[in-house]
Amino acid sequence: MSEQLLETAARIAEPDEAVSLDELRLAARNSGLPLEALRYDVTPLGMHYLLVHYDIPHVDLATWTLRVSGAVERELALSLADLRDRPRVTTRVTLECAGNGRARLLPRPVSQPWLDEAVGTAEWTGTPLAPLLAEAGLLPSAVDVSFTGHDHGIERGVEQDYARGLSVADATAPEVLLAYEMNGVPLPPQHGAPLRLVAPGWYGMASVKWLREISVLDRPFDGFQNTVAYRLKQGDEDGEPVTRIRPRALLQPPGFPDFMTRARVLDTGRHVLTGRAWSGMAPVARVQVSTDGGAEWHEASLGADEGRWAWRSWSFAWDATVPGPTVLCCRATDEAGNVQPVDQAWNRQGMASNLVQRVPVLVREAAH
Repeated sequence: MSEQLLETAARIAEPDEAVSLDELRLAARNSGLPLEALRYDVTPLGMHYLLVHYDIPHVDLATWTLRVSGAVERELALSLADLRDRPRVTTRVTLECAGNGRARLLPRPVSQPWLDEAVGTAEWTGTPLAPLLAEAGLLPSAVDVSFTGHDHGIERGVEQDYARGLSVADATAPEVLLAYEMNGVPLPPQHGAPLRLVAPGWYGMASVKWLREISVLDRPFDGFQNTVAYRLKQGDEDGEPVTRIRPRALLQPPGFPDFMTRARVLDTGRHVLTGRAWSGMAPVARVQVSTDGGAEWHEASLGADEGRWAWRSWSFAWDATVPGPTVLCCRATDEAGNVQPVDQAWNRQGMASNLVQRVPVLVREAAH
């Protein structure tokens, strides 16, 4: 195979460079949440965002096992039936891709061209990871826990199985799940069947799909997906790792759309704007809405708390009295004081971009 076919470095688009065929292929393979689906507390299966790094692997359930090895007192090999026999919990979790919003950055990092839609909330059912690790018996030397999936490919010239690592403290948090069901049914193939990790509060890259092996390490995990990918950096420096989900609010677009631009059309009158907000860093404290492109902000009403790791609904009554174009915006603030930015700081990989959403709207005179 010609080396020219293989991507060997992260690339930044030239100032006037259009989205490439490679990016369109990624966009066709992966899928985002249709923003009208923000109406659902729990995202229907086919509407939940999806990012697959390589191929969706074929996993033979008849022979599949999960291995737990490394710096443990006893190694484990568990079938899916073994895992289903363990204590069972269901948790509502909002997952968001770390690259969400990448396509809005200038200059544009060349990768999956997400806008705002790489998010979804599901009911994940499985067994907590911490008791399983306790059963294996972590040795005093344990530092990190790595998670390896069945998906295999090449990324920036490195052939690999997709693998991520968490610290022992993060891996043994009580909310971390080995999930085998999504919204009450067995995991679909594209979402990691038969088993995936779900790490609530973390960007989606931590929730390894098609899980086959858990290895307890006596050193920091140095795999590609931790040390090279998913880093906040400006150039060739190591940068900082991407970890917890930054606060974000999204608006369910009102009215109806133009086919190509997705600009919204609605009549003058009162409109109740609705949406969702979430943060993996701290619970959502407030949502603000602007109906004039961000010049002035108004407090929205928060809906019921659906659980620490799930998004929260919000609403705002808007009297659209002036015909013409405007831009609707929303932003979230969490209890730790983290606020969505109006101007997004740039980074080379386009990670953890939580820029305020902007929804163009054309208000027209209501027919009488």
